[in-house]
Amino acid sequence: MDTMRERFTSILSGLLDTDPRLALVLADIGAAGFEEARLAHPDRVINVGIREQLLIGAGAGLALTGMRPVVHTFASFLVERAFEQVKLDFGHQGLGGVLVSAGGSYDWPAGGHTHMSPGDIALLDTLDGWTVHVPGHPDEAETLLRQAVAAGDDRVYVRLSAHSNATARPVGHGFRTVREGRAGVVVAVGPMLDNVLAAVEGLGVTVLYAATVRPFDGASLRAAVGEVTGTGGGADVVLVEPYLAGTSGAAVNDALADLPHRVLGLGIGRRELRRYGSIEEHLAGQGLDPRSLGERIVSFLKR
Repeated sequence: MDTMRERFTSILSGLLDTDPRLALVLADIGAAGFEEARLAHPDRVINVGIREQLLIGAGAGLALTGMRPVVHTFASFLVERAFEQVKLDFGHQGLGGVLVSAGGSYDWPAGGHTHMSPGDIALLDTLDGWTVHVPGHPDEAETLLRQAVAAGDDRVYVRLSAHSNATARPVGHGFRTVREGRAGVVVAVGPMLDNVLAAVEGLGVTVLYAATVRPFDGASLRAAVGEVTGTGGGADVVLVEPYLAGTSGAAVNDALADLPHRVLGLGIGRRELRRYGSIEEHLAGQGLDPRSLGERIVSFLKR
């Protein structure tokens, strides 16, 4: 199976051939995969070099001309390093574009902390008007990328990951119910779904799958909570996100503001792990492997 990033390269290269409004801006990272596209469309495939602030500025400039820019590099450089440009060049000017990241929270552990960005979505949450996709499988990434490119002049962030679920799920703007139960509701985001399903095996919980996290689908969460609690008691909600733990906690509280509830936010901790291993080792180190997730969810539900 190809990776989400490989699928991105293939799909976008084809879209550049068919959509004259589309442009791609790179900062060296990923440029080799788009060499044929650059030769075919030298005016619409632009590599600015290792200049991430310029990367965002160039994308916004293309949007000012009426083009649909797709801007790509590692999340730590795309969102964190160039955040002021994201805020001003796209947000303040009211421009649309598609930011596509790689690297995520720990996709390339050998790259160290400079190439990890567990806080990217929390940072984007300080801005208005961004749609955020976190696909859990290359097929989902393809669907969401195609939607993002065709989305008029919206501002869209697509977070690609080397971590993937074994099977693609239907995706769109809303959560999907994967299994139903009465003991609580677990929201699994993107590539965390397989680990969540393994962790809650034998537990009577509802599992919702989220590949689009902004806007947050509070209506589906409320409906699931209503099925669990009826019209009375309190609800237990567990968020399992592949980025900073608790990033969507405020969104859950807003959705359930008039209902008694408890929320457990699981994800990447703030403590820096200074020993770098595989993705699986980082999952275990963050308590996001199936065994650790199961223990943490059971402990929360029992309290």
